[in-house]
Amino acid sequence: MRVAVVFDTPYEGWTPDQHAVQMKKDLANWKKAEPDMEYQVAQALQKNGHDVLLLGIHDDLRDMSARLADWKPDLVFNATEAFLDNPSLDYLVPALLEAEGYRYTGAPPLALLVTRNKAMAKKILAYHGVNVPAFKSYRVGEQPGDTVEMRFPLIVKPLGSDASEGIAQASIVHDVGALGERIKFVHDRFEQPALAEEYIEGRELYATILGNGDKTEVLPVVEMVFDEAGSRPEDRIASKSAKWDMAYRKRRGIRNVFARRMSKLAKERLATTCYASYRALWLRDYARIDVRLAPDDQIWFIEANANPFLSYGHDSAEAAHKLGLDYNAFIHRIVDEAMTRNP
Repeated sequence: MRVAVVFDTPYEGWTPDQHAVQMKKDLANWKKAEPDMEYQVAQALQKNGHDVLLLGIHDDLRDMSARLADWKPDLVFNATEAFLDNPSLDYLVPALLEAEGYRYTGAPPLALLVTRNKAMAKKILAYHGVNVPAFKSYRVGEQPGDTVEMRFPLIVKPLGSDASEGIAQASIVHDVGALGERIKFVHDRFEQPALAEEYIEGRELYATILGNGDKTEVLPVVEMVFDEAGSRPEDRIASKSAKWDMAYRKRRGIRNVFARRMSKLAKERLATTCYASYRALWLRDYARIDVRLAPDDQIWFIEANANPFLSYGHDSAEAAHKLGLDYNAFIHRIVDEAMTRNP
């Protein structure tokens, strides 16, 4: 097939040929630096026998629209994570693809909008009987009153950010004063509402989901473990440093591994939570559901990622590999799912 890989890029005005040259350089230098995800996806598509067009979007969707109309792809692989360097505008790309009649991979605009707003996603899932921590959102400029109807400690995070942006040890607060300070920090630093929710003591689990309808399946679950961490909540959260700072992870004994043993009841509850969340939030083809497993075997929904990181060697790809799909097969499975629901 002809598959266009669409992604956001810092390179203004780059043509598909320029990205193809950069892709070749980055792949050749893989041992020293990991290539961008879109280049890894494009290489996998090529190895699966597809013709690939690399379309980087910087600040102009009209260029993408014109190039797609000229090239006429059978499918668009949507690898965008933002527009105008703003993750909250990621829904615009699939919205345009949908308006112009293209088949594309991944979540529709509605799912991207809903999952981006953590409070909205939790409200929807609470309606469907999924366990969510008690929470409250604070619009820019709002502050908590003298009393808060939630159980401390709380964790405070930006309402619409992903990849643990804005989450640090200081995100855990133990009283109203600290809550107000952290809310103000989120407002000032990220210029968006803040979400405060009850901290759930337990294990940090990530479940990648593949498929649609009756073929939807939960891949082997990944767990973030804290071998050298203390017992404080601050020491055992998936902060930005805990996810992305390799030196920090090594120093604190933080590793992502396949989930350790769980009870049969916990496994059943995890599967129920994942399938219910995936369907209720209108996710499709692939996604990731982040949960906490409490000591009493209750599963608590934390957030859904409609566009999880797909690079080789990272959580979703490793989960697929554990299931028996090498990287090329994993990417091809996503393509197959998108084509099957768009005959």
